[in-house]
Amino acid sequence: MEQPNLSYIENMSGGDKAFEQKLLDIIQKEFPEEKQVYFDNIEAENFKEAAENVHKLKHKISILGLVKSYEVAVNYEHNLIENSIEGKADFESILQNMTDFLKTL
Repeated sequence: MEQPNLSYIENMSGGDKAFEQKLLDIIQKEFPEEKQVYFDNIEAENFKEAAENVHKLKHKISILGLVKSYEVAVNYEHNLIENSIEGKADFESILQNMTDFLKTL
């Protein structure tokens, strides 16, 4: 599985460590909340709302350098809009991968 990294953030910051830390702080604050809302909507079978949650989470997937995972999220978002949970396990493993990575920072 593809591993999260800080390459995108480092490229975007131009070496500004304070900017990098601020962005990481935002991600570390928002990601668990957004992830929980996603799981709540999945559990309630609110697939349209879950698709919106996936849409928001895609940005954090991209920021953490997960190119292939972003594509998985795009496909899963589309499936949710069609009331299908195909791709759920793959997407949720991406979320776990991100959770584990963020804990190491």
